[in-house]
Amino acid sequence: MRFRDRAEAGRELAGVLSDLRDQGVLVDPLVLALPRGGIAVAEPVARALGAPLDVLVVRKIGAPHHQEFAVGALVADDPPLFDAHSLGLLGLTEESMAPAVERERRELRRREQRYRGDRPAPDPAGRTVIVVDDGLATGATARAALRHVRRRRPAHLVLAVPVGAPDSLDLLADEADTIVCPYRPVGFSAVGQWYEDFEQLTDDEVVAALQLHRA
Repeated sequence: MRFRDRAEAGRELAGVLSDLRDQGVLVDPLVLALPRGGIAVAEPVARALGAPLDVLVVRKIGAPHHQEFAVGALVADDPPLFDAHSLGLLGLTEESMAPAVERERRELRRREQRYRGDRPAPDPAGRTVIVVDDGLATGATARAALRHVRRRRPAHLVLAVPVGAPDSLDLLADEADTIVCPYRPVGFSAVGQWYEDFEQLTDDEVVAALQLHRA
């Protein structure tokens, strides 16, 4: 199974979440997309649920000389969340990763300003918060996002992704109240392998999606 693009994946995910809403599971939903890729999946979800849509910017902290391999993640002004096992395998320490943390925090703040401007972040307290991304590989960014939202006391916390690595999803079971993932293929290696079109989105496309939804 491969999705044509993120919009198709979002529509399929929206169908599953709409069924949960009809069962009374998703009361007063707020959809938070992990940009950039998550916004194209989250917009059809928010539209189907009649829910507000916003972004939750999370930055992966990549290993030196291998940026795609996440050893941690960063959200807002929260302390970085590191994977101690990955750090140990690579002979790294949290202290040695300080330059990478500072670099990613600068980029995080740039993106938050670009996407939201002076508009305050929505308050998730007492709401059903649905965190959406275009897929889940290691789960590093999703874990950081879920813990960030959990500290803000949502009534119900949902992680929703169209496709994910089964082992990583299992490891996140205690981080969310509900995990929605229609496809959990064996042999998962990268999110992009499950999409025909997996082009990187631009900042302008993220801003346009948010503006369109608010309109």
